[in-house]
Amino acid sequence: MKKFRSPQRPKKNTLIAGWPAVLQALKNGEALERIFIDKNGGVQNAYINDIRKLSTNNNVPLNYVPDAKLNRYNIAGHDGIIALRSKIIYAQLQDIIDQTVSAGKIPLLVMLDGITDVRNIGGIARTAYAMGAQALIIPDKGVGAINEEAMLTSAGALEHLPVCRVNSLMKTVDDLHLNGIKVIGTQMNAPVSVDGADCTLPLVIILGSEEKGIQPVLLKYCDELVKIPMPGNFESLNVSVSNGIILYEVARQRNF
Repeated sequence: MKKFRSPQRPKKNTLIAGWPAVLQALKNGEALERIFIDKNGGVQNAYINDIRKLSTNNNVPLNYVPDAKLNRYNIAGHDGIIALRSKIIYAQLQDIIDQTVSAGKIPLLVMLDGITDVRNIGGIARTAYAMGAQALIIPDKGVGAINEEAMLTSAGALEHLPVCRVNSLMKTVDDLHLNGIKVIGTQMNAPVSVDGADCTLPLVIILGSEEKGIQPVLLKYCDELVKIPMPGNFESLNVSVSNGIILYEVARQRNF
């Protein structure tokens, strides 16, 4: 595992600037974290339709942002569009499930809903990898990027733990159910403590943001909601810490 070091701004060689260059990167199937487009002028560009289509096919998020955000990358000639090369190669969820089952292991996956702090994402990945999870599942929108700071905070775990980026968390939960995987949501006022849930089954643990929790529509897809019992008079834990407590309980029930 790597040691922590101070996070840095994205290096110039991780950026692709300009409409022709971004379009060519999509056509070449390059691993892209996301694409930033000037919201005031980009939608009128002649390349936009091709970029939208290819980004959808390649599961690359498009973010429409103010021109000031693009200028902060300090790269000349962006003309209203910058793509950020991915730090990782995203995995296909079904492949991960199939490989896990074929290896005789019990699936354990972690799904993130609305977690935007990249340090939390890195911390979650670090613990998930240490506790034997096979993959991290993130949506293509509404979640922090797997950037340099996330990689650093994970202390190298994101170089080993597969990450699956999906278009819809709800559809993904349906797919997990079809694979016989139980869906557990985390909620402060859940009726069951995590140590009262059966964590020996194939599982996906859903973690929501500290501010809003798991979105209500996704809660309806959960098979069970669990909480962390806290004798202290305090409202909540950091989501990365909560993840560690829950995954430790899973590992304990599975006898490590």
